[in-house]
Amino acid sequence: MNDIIREIEKEQMKENLPQFRTGDTVAVSAKIREGNRERIQVFEGTVIKIQGTGARTTFTVRKISNGVGVEKSWPLHSPNVEAVKVIREGKARRAKLYYLRERTGKAAKVKAAQQS
Repeated sequence: MNDIIREIEKEQMKENLPQFRTGDTVAVSAKIREGNRERIQVFEGTVIKIQGTGARTTFTVRKISNGVGVEKSWPLHSPNVEAVKVIREGKARRAKLYYLRERTGKAAKVKAAQQS
């Protein structure tokens, strides 16, 4: 039974995804369906958490929109996620950046990773 599930999940996994980590700023191009039309909407923000493994991997992106914090979660291998583009790499010392929820303005930024 386990082997059957693994085979099905392996077929559904995407292979051309970039490597990103918690703290990185990413732009997620997601398919939005409105009635019978479909369009792509870009959501740009900081990755505050990545969880799960394999085809069940999900990630949550947070941004501030008009002074209000907005978080969205996506399954990484979903057909609704068209592309994930890393805008800026961030230096995070934690796996989950929930502390960003209480912060606004410059305090809500994550330091940039050192380029070598």
